Amino acid sequence: MTNTPFADRVRAGETVYGGWLGIAGPITARLVASAGLDYVVIDLQHGQATEHDLPGMTEAIKLAGAAPIGRVRYAHPADIGRALDLGCEGVIVPNVDSAEQARDVVGACRYPPEGYRSAGGVIPQSPQPLCIVMVESSHAMTELPATLRLPGIDGIYVGPRDLSYALGCPLDPHDPVLRAAFERIWTACAAAGKPAGVHATDGETARLYKDNGCRLVTVIADTAAVTRGAAAALAVVRA
Repeated sequence: MTNTPFADRVRAGETVYGGWLGIAGPITARLVASAGLDYVVIDLQHGQATEHDLPGMTEAIKLAGAAPIGRVRYAHPADIGRALDLGCEGVIVPNVDSAEQARDVVGACRYPPEGYRSAGGVIPQSPQPLCIVMVESSHAMTELPATLRLPGIDGIYVGPRDLSYALGCPLDPHDPVLRAAFERIWTACAAAGKPAGVHATDGETARLYKDNGCRLVTVIADTAAVTRGAAAALAVVRA
């Protein structure tokens, strides 16, 4: 636990540990956050939660001592602004394929004169929320150095499944094609002094990424944890 705002910790270079929510509702949010995580991401793109769920889920995460982050549906000002207005302390924005698009994402996170975010959210938030963009395509990798030079981009989060699709390789962190892409992204982030993360849903994979310099370390996803836990218990009983 720390009194330093989460966004400041990330910007200062601290390694932070998080969870991922695909299930909507404050109970699951509170349980995951209570594990001692630094942040918990509410997946609005592929998960069950909608904007209606955000106030209750973000408050539950904060009460458990973690920072709520929204993985928004799309790199659109309305999606970004609503997530921030309804309690998220930052956003992870998918499908950002160019530095120009990343610049627009930063603008959607900042009030004028730095950006064009509209004021008036019902839940007071910091004027400088965390702004993280995802790298999920070959073109995004090409544009990465320019993206990292943008003021207001706080970090990079890799979507390994979509990146593996784009590169035509297996979703395996040890695959030589995917591994080379990861290393290229990690090197660019290290040179820019900005944190990188690669999505993981288990501790072993997360540790692999941490050992390679990732500072945004997602260690668990609720849906994967439930499935693994049920399967493990069933295997013990049947044995």
